[in-house]
Amino acid sequence: MYTQEEKEAFMKEALKEAQKAKAIDEVPIGAVIVRNGEVISRGYNQREISNRAITHAEILAIDEANQAINNWRLEECALFVTVEPCVMCSGAIVLSRIPYVYYGASDYKGGTAGTLMNLLEEPRFNHQSHVEAGILKEECSELLSAFFRELRGKRKKNK
Repeated sequence: MYTQEEKEAFMKEALKEAQKAKAIDEVPIGAVIVRNGEVISRGYNQREISNRAITHAEILAIDEANQAINNWRLEECALFVTVEPCVMCSGAIVLSRIPYVYYGASDYKGGTAGTLMNLLEEPRFNHQSHVEAGILKEECSELLSAFFRELRGKRKKNK
């Protein structure tokens, strides 16, 4: 659907969102939703600041995209997210009918877009998404690794 250059450009936009999360001490995950080659929504993790378990980057981007096009179906859209979606976000992706999902870093503890399981391509659901992993993988992985390194350092220092 998109060239490698376009995928990387959109993932860079998702990385900008992840930096917003990092700036407020949230796990740095960012997402953008693209329709007809243009970003129509953005989201970044806000669980700690909102005290709401559902405020993952993907959920916030999906909600904003629904409002932007005034439709719950995102059938002409692609989601770019810096880290593999979790079970909640994969469910929201399936239910909003996003046909293309591109992510950067795999999540070996909670990823449900190919790592632990693949809910997005599950044939028993009424909708499946094409999944492509590893877009700017190194940048996405390093942002996450550095965040947790710093967090562990802060916790160790405060003991």
